[in-house]
Amino acid sequence: MEIFENLSASSRLQQDELDAYSRAVREVTERLSPAVISVGTRSGRGGGSGVTLGSDGKTATAVTNSHVVRGLRRAEDGGLRVTLADDSTADAEVLGDDPASDLAVIRFAAPQEMAPEVAPLGEARNLVVGQLVVAIGSPLGFQRTVTAGVVSALGRSIRSQDERGRPGRMIENVIQTDAAINPGNSGGPLADTQGRVVGINTAIIGGAQGIGFAVPVSAAFRRVVFALVTEGRVRRAFLGVMVQSRQARGDAEAGAQVESVASNSPAERAGIRSGDVIFGFGQSTVRSTDDLLNLLDESAIDRVTQLRIRRGKNELTVDVRPREQPAE
Repeated sequence: MEIFENLSASSRLQQDELDAYSRAVREVTERLSPAVISVGTRSGRGGGSGVTLGSDGKTATAVTNSHVVRGLRRAEDGGLRVTLADDSTADAEVLGDDPASDLAVIRFAAPQEMAPEVAPLGEARNLVVGQLVVAIGSPLGFQRTVTAGVVSALGRSIRSQDERGRPGRMIENVIQTDAAINPGNSGGPLADTQGRVVGINTAIIGGAQGIGFAVPVSAAFRRVVFALVTEGRVRRAFLGVMVQSRQARGDAEAGAQVESVASNSPAERAGIRSGDVIFGFGQSTVRSTDDLLNLLDESAIDRVTQLRIRRGKNELTVDVRPREQPAE
């Protein structure tokens, strides 16, 4: 075939029907993109992404990352501004943010012409490794960028940062994905093929390719978002221990092994030592760090609770009174 014939033939091609993979990604994009926002400052500085989860017609409420809003606040550029899918902008206020989970909730005025779209929520526990997922956000300032990949792993742990950028609490059960995520994707949604948000993109590993993480939409996620909307903060109980998950070995049950005990903490006063393995809190079984952290919620503050621990070959029960987790 002569080159001129080839050029002419290509101009007459009809649009092909999309394959199943492309249709799935396209359908998620069409369903979810109207609910995705870019989060920046009033001076025009970009910071990250977010996803709208609620609207009453006058105002809209969106979830993003704590590190996104804290980074923009430090910029001192006169406050936050969001950019919607139709390129309209609105000033935003932070209802609350929680560095321990790297989640934040912001609210902005809904455009008068049309109420913002609201993204449906899914459930991360229903995900399986190898499942197709789609990420939408504003990497490096390129708004409404769509990438797709698979769930690479489940049950990963990453460390959050505290208010001063220091290593903070572990975020458990995060989703690992190979969907391309770059700076600016933070706070944007990770969705399943039904267009349901199953995670909030939060971190990448510098220098790596195809390794990104998302905070899962779970019971803990829902508790955090509810607390941020209603109270502006998340109250947690504090034992004063650094722990890591320990798998079951022989006759020994799984639990949360104590790595260190803070001075003058509830754990120290209760006699907890480094090396102890916590396998029970009140009436609940503790099989991992995540189990223990989930039990240390607001209801545990200042309430005497029995802690079941394994010390060497011995099992002990001690009384502990967790206090409210300090800001620092």
